[in-house]
Amino acid sequence: MKQSLFYKVKNWLYQGGRPNWVASILNRFWAFLHTIGIAPNYMVTLEVQGRQSGRVISLPLVMAVIGGERYLVSMLGVEAGWVRNVQAAGGRATLRHGRREAVRLEPLPAEQRAPILKAYLQRAPGARPHIPVDKDAPLAAFEQVAAQFPVFRVVAEHSNTV
Repeated sequence: MKQSLFYKVKNWLYQGGRPNWVASILNRFWAFLHTIGIAPNYMVTLEVQGRQSGRVISLPLVMAVIGGERYLVSMLGVEAGWVRNVQAAGGRATLRHGRREAVRLEPLPAEQRAPILKAYLQRAPGARPHIPVDKDAPLAAFEQVAAQFPVFRVVAEHSNTV
């Protein structure tokens, strides 16, 4: 199967599972737009404390919403820096989309991830080159790769605006 230019560029931007310098600049731009609330409401900026630097790390993410529940997915898999930062922070993070919302990110077990991964790929075309399943594939195909892609349920903290 011949890869489209879009897939080749996306793979180049995230070679080795980490954003290169171009992707980092683009991520900052998108994070800014998500933060001020210009983008659709499912596009958010995640802020989490860096596990090594201690600085707040900001990056743009697409949120999947199913049955009123919100979820964040790591398109780069278990080794993505933000996933490790969230784990080190005990799930504490902030979401920004025009306002700040203190949240707790709860990891979902692999056996619950397939429907969320499918919904995520429908909403996040930029993630498609990273998840080796067609967005229209049956749920069983998503079940086969679910363990490779962390999914977190977004839970609002008691005082949810910061």
